[in-house]
Amino acid sequence: MRLGILGTFAAMAVWGATPAMAEVKEASDSGFTVNQTKSVAASPDKVWAALIAPAGWWSSAHSWSGNAKNLSLDPRAGGCFCERWGAGEAEHGRVVHAVKGKLLRISGALGPLQGEAVTGTLSFTLTPEGTGTKISVDYVVGGHSRFPLKDIAGGVDGVIGEQVASLAKLVGG
Repeated sequence: MRLGILGTFAAMAVWGATPAMAEVKEASDSGFTVNQTKSVAASPDKVWAALIAPAGWWSSAHSWSGNAKNLSLDPRAGGCFCERWGAGEAEHGRVVHAVKGKLLRISGALGPLQGEAVTGTLSFTLTPEGTGTKISVDYVVGGHSRFPLKDIAGGVDGVIGEQVASLAKLVGG
């Protein structure tokens, strides 16, 4: 988030031109839904352990402080997906549903969406698949913003895709 809001939106517009845009499930002026899915050769419990430690897989480029090591996640209802550093702190989202090894759902408008009157729901669903796990991530955003939300759906999908790929790589996917 160090790019600032305008720089982040410009980067999102560029990412929107990548093949990741194919994962935008729907988009309108008032909202969008994106989905990313990866299969990994790791158990749901191993994926869960990594998932709840975002400092190990979230990109520093998509943090307010510029350092993912400042991220934490409390995986219980009401728990915070937060970032704390010397100059400040931010709540990226609030856990609204957690089932160990199966589902983590966070309510929050990520990144530059935080300054708009929108709601975002980020769901990580872990499904056993053979000896591994299918990771499915949905981010559903809707509400009022000062720009058409469909204009950034592809970019947001790219950012979510980057995080999912990093999580998958961490657990051996």
